Amino acid sequence: MFIKLVFMLFFHVTLVASIDNSFIYKYNGFQSSNLYLDGTAELASTGLLRLTNDTKQEKGQAFYPNPIVFKNTSSGSVSSFSTTFVFSIKSSYPTLSGHGIVFVISPTKGLPNSLPSQYLGLFNQSNIGNGGNHVFGVELDTLLSSEFDDINDNHVGIDINDLKSANSTPAGYYDEYNRFRDLSLSSGYPMQVWIEYDRVKKKIDVTLAPFSVGFSHKPTQPTLSLTKDLSPILNNRMYVGFSSSTGFIAASHYIHGWSFMVNGQSQNLEISDLPGERVFAEKKKSKFLTVRLPLILLSLVFIITLGVMYYIKLKKFVEVLEDWEHEYGPHRFKFKDLYSATKGFREKGLLGVGGFGRVYKGVIPSSKLEVAVKRVSNESKQGMREFVSEIVSIGRLRHRNLVQLHGYCRRKSELLLVYDYMPNGSLDNYLYNEPKVRLNWIQRFRIIKGVASGLVYLHEEWEKVVIHRDIKASNVLLDSEFNARLGDFGLSRLYDHGADPHTTHLVGTFGYLAPDHIRTGKATKFSDVFSFGAFLLEVVCGRRPIGRVGEYESLILVDCVFECWKRGDILEAKDVNLGTDYVSEEVELVLKLGLLCSHSEPLARPSMRQVVQYLETDIPFPDLSSLSLSTFGLTFGYQECVEDKTMPYTSVSIAESVLSGGR
Repeated sequence: MFIKLVFMLFFHVTLVASIDNSFIYKYNGFQSSNLYLDGTAELASTGLLRLTNDTKQEKGQAFYPNPIVFKNTSSGSVSSFSTTFVFSIKSSYPTLSGHGIVFVISPTKGLPNSLPSQYLGLFNQSNIGNGGNHVFGVELDTLLSSEFDDINDNHVGIDINDLKSANSTPAGYYDEYNRFRDLSLSSGYPMQVWIEYDRVKKKIDVTLAPFSVGFSHKPTQPTLSLTKDLSPILNNRMYVGFSSSTGFIAASHYIHGWSFMVNGQSQNLEISDLPGERVFAEKKKSKFLTVRLPLILLSLVFIITLGVMYYIKLKKFVEVLEDWEHEYGPHRFKFKDLYSATKGFREKGLLGVGGFGRVYKGVIPSSKLEVAVKRVSNESKQGMREFVSEIVSIGRLRHRNLVQLHGYCRRKSELLLVYDYMPNGSLDNYLYNEPKVRLNWIQRFRIIKGVASGLVYLHEEWEKVVIHRDIKASNVLLDSEFNARLGDFGLSRLYDHGADPHTTHLVGTFGYLAPDHIRTGKATKFSDVFSFGAFLLEVVCGRRPIGRVGEYESLILVDCVFECWKRGDILEAKDVNLGTDYVSEEVELVLKLGLLCSHSEPLARPSMRQVVQYLETDIPFPDLSSLSLSTFGLTFGYQECVEDKTMPYTSVSIAESVLSGGR
């Protein structure tokens, strides 16, 4: 009996080490494993490795318990290695996702002092990006973190000592016809990953596939590749494992099976032995079903295929128009027209990808109007009728400094929103990252006035109060003449004049959020003014409201401007790229107005109509020294973001779009 038990254990967890520096192990489930576990990681009775549970703001890690030799002792170069594993991520909410999983190679067993949330249990604020980390990882991330330049909220990335991936791509795989198929990492379904490093080519390949595909064959084309010599990154002996974390949205991260090998191809996992749902097991097919039945049905399939192809061609653009939509008729576009306008939503016409949809450039055939078409998957909890009603209401907004929403198209569960096309893109492209075209002061001042005018219209001049709630440079688009158009009304809610503007979600971007908005969760006209103040300083100074200085310090822009004002030289805070071609009185006015709008007390801030009057010099600007302005009065909101223990690791962007019902 004892010999039989040892024999079974040998085949369940295989460990082989030899003198040629090869190393291999395989786990078909983890019942008999002796992994090193940290944080919330645990082994379930079914044999699943569960890294996280339904607890928020936690991390879980699991490592092979012994260090592995990665380097060839004669050359000092990292040996080739490969690994494959099956994972699944299940969020606590069907329409919202938390953070992801990282396969990690680390110099230590466990990652001490690492943080949860967007740090994925790998790094913290002080060591992220440090070349001395000697950490290699492949992240399967399900949340967009702007501070790490994430491409979207569902991507695969290769990380080297940092969470700003050396290379990344949307999650998916290439099928047998070399077509790219999207995958939703947080769908709850198991997926298989292969990671391979070739020491000769110095190349890293990462391949994904859904479990239904991966159990039969690995896709021939990798999802993601990177040419990089890992010899300077990895030490001679390293630990191998997984790390994951939760943030404000709890999620469960599972590893079903895992195989790893140095100097060779990792062994295939035994699919029938993996823990999980019964549908994951490989099914045996009878010879009759696999050989004779296809031959019998071949002729029928051929005839049916011809009929289906003809039917699909006829029905491809058929839409269901419900009775209640007739009242919105003039605002509804036909899907066929939008499909034609964007030439089939080709990648060539893709303008951008956000957390709530992809945006394509198009030309409406009938009117030759250039438009931007945003494809949004409607998973909002509010009803479709109320949702469309709100979109149509926003479409009735008319102002020269707002991006015009022309209408919508509803097709099944997908919504398409049609906006004016802005040929010069967003304002932040001209402020940061060494832009090819720099804006002069005349252009910047005109943009500031335009945005202010648009906000007056939203707050006071339309039939309903519209609170924008996310005013920043990236949401200001520029037309062909560099005139400002305030966009992204996906974060707006409509309120009747005089009504209590409450919200159930904190929406916006840190650095632009007013302290009263953070405390109460209520967005008001005064919180919009606070965001506009941060926007003013951003445009004049050419810097973000909260930036990084060096490796360990953060810079709060409003503090810098305030200190310059206290020293009597507020112009010192302006963007150095302005040179000398500017009107000092106008620059000084805008900087002081930015300070006034940034006051922590809502009633101390001006209204947007007053802001416009100050900018046009229709009324005298008040003396800031008489307003008891202080550093505390300006930066209180930023300090709350840092000191509030419920939000210490929140991603820079926590916007939950009304148009998408969340990420």
